[in-house]
Amino acid sequence: MAQVIADRRDVDFVLHEQFQVEELSKHELFGEFNKKTIDMIVSEARRLSVKEILPTQESGDRQGCKFDNGNVTVPKEFHRLYQIMREGEWIAVTDSPEYGGQGMPNSVAMAAGEYMNGGNYAFMMFLGLTHGAGKLIETFGNEKQKALFLKNMYTGEWAGTMLLTEPQAGTDVGALSTTAVKNDDGTYSITGNKIFISGGEHNLTPNIIHPVLARIEGAPEGAAGISLFLVPKIWVNDDGSLGEFNDVVCTGIEQKMGIHANPTCSLALGGKGKCRGTLLGEANKGMRNMFLMMNEARLMVGLQGFSGASSAYMHAVNYAKERIQGKNLLQMKNKDAPPVPIIQHPDIRRVLLSMKAYVEGMRSLIYYIGLCGDKAKIADDAETQEKYNDIIELLTPIAKGYVTDRAWEVCSDGLQVFGGYGYIKDYPMEQLLRDCRISLIYEGANGIQAMDLLGRKLGMKKGKPIMELLGEMHKSIAAAKNTEATQVLANKADAAISKLGEVAMHIGGMAMSAKVMTAFAFAYPFMDVCGDVVMAWMLLWRATSASTKLEKGAKKKDIAFYEGKIKSAEFFIHTILPVTLGKMNAILESNGAAVEITEEAFIG
Repeated sequence: MAQVIADRRDVDFVLHEQFQVEELSKHELFGEFNKKTIDMIVSEARRLSVKEILPTQESGDRQGCKFDNGNVTVPKEFHRLYQIMREGEWIAVTDSPEYGGQGMPNSVAMAAGEYMNGGNYAFMMFLGLTHGAGKLIETFGNEKQKALFLKNMYTGEWAGTMLLTEPQAGTDVGALSTTAVKNDDGTYSITGNKIFISGGEHNLTPNIIHPVLARIEGAPEGAAGISLFLVPKIWVNDDGSLGEFNDVVCTGIEQKMGIHANPTCSLALGGKGKCRGTLLGEANKGMRNMFLMMNEARLMVGLQGFSGASSAYMHAVNYAKERIQGKNLLQMKNKDAPPVPIIQHPDIRRVLLSMKAYVEGMRSLIYYIGLCGDKAKIADDAETQEKYNDIIELLTPIAKGYVTDRAWEVCSDGLQVFGGYGYIKDYPMEQLLRDCRISLIYEGANGIQAMDLLGRKLGMKKGKPIMELLGEMHKSIAAAKNTEATQVLANKADAAISKLGEVAMHIGGMAMSAKVMTAFAFAYPFMDVCGDVVMAWMLLWRATSASTKLEKGAKKKDIAFYEGKIKSAEFFIHTILPVTLGKMNAILESNGAAVEITEEAFIG
């Protein structure tokens, strides 16, 4: 069971051999997180996931959530599991112990999160959303709000979520119609309807705290007039006790393709005129403030998708080693040749190696973003802190958009390895594929991530963040060129990075010209090629670390493992990166057919 979620050996490789995260313990902030402690945390997350979380994955999916007269019931096993997670203080692991956190490095938390989300991310959404809502209060809340809400959320006494989407205002949040009218006591009366609210109502906790986007009466139209409010399901009195029901009514839950064990709710606020909230942060700054939670949520979604892909890969490899079918291709003419495990068939090996390369590259990328957060926290100067925070900003749409796209493909490939058995409920593959699909949609559909990358992140601070990222890539290229086994790979990756720079200049310029519509028609392909180059970088970095270990004389039991890292990079750079270069040529050509075609021409 332990090896159906994540490859522990590779998790350790990324943490200790690629990124040397134990070096963080040299700084006072992370002083207690040496290698021994880090390994203990990952081991406990792995044990907890395998023993407690994973067993709820299938049963939670089968039971689903039940709606009855405004109340939502979650799968019965979740109640015990939620208390276990509370007792282990797993909700706010990276936050200050002052508020119930553990002060853990983000990079280590990503490793723990991979195991937990791989075990059951429909359940883990309750914890992730609660943390994100708490982070908004920690960052923008006044002292009273922090005192009333923060520790209760970070310890899991109360849950949290976020209320953005409305029926007429999906991606266009600025078109929302939820209103806020100021009362004499400083609170606001909130009225409106929200949809697609993950964990918006449930019976896990006695209270749910909702950060809500609404427009104060008389505020400007559009995003500029949106404010953020703290709206509890049950009103919280000044002494911290629970008061009356706050007129936040669940009107239904969605029947979905996947994540059946997490309720996707429609909520009516103030239907009886009795919903109150308090302003969180400054008036009319709600969208800017909510992006803090949205960015955290987008990284969480990237981690979710990747965790599902990691599990799919582990299942596929195990199955391919056990499933006996067909002769070895080299023995096809031998009528007495026995059938062999399907992992001996060339096409299965191709599929598995493709899955392996993507899973390993995604793991390094997700952990790297966590590491950038750690380095920003311990930076001695504002410039270094800004550098790492900007890299996180730049990589977030790739970690959400590109990673979940590839995760879906990996899950699909994993199901294909199982053949017909993958399509039936006797095996976990069909659930992994169904659950993964939402990751391409929520927290900003992947087309929005592509537009964010092109429209906001590429030109951010006059291109300084992307230059910083390219500088980090070139450090890896230089190291790889000094290692015999990776020199050819380094040269090919270097050429791809250089061409990406050319493509970025081209599409960035086009986005600021009369061809802006054509530019954004290529935003998604641009996100794709950026992601491919980032994968090539991560895989090359990994291969260089592995090659160095082999050159120094690795232990016999580790030789195949390290050689596998080199093969992952070799496969990706020789087989997938040439396709990426073709996509780059298409972007440079910038054919305008997608925006020139008339609406009438789509259906004759």
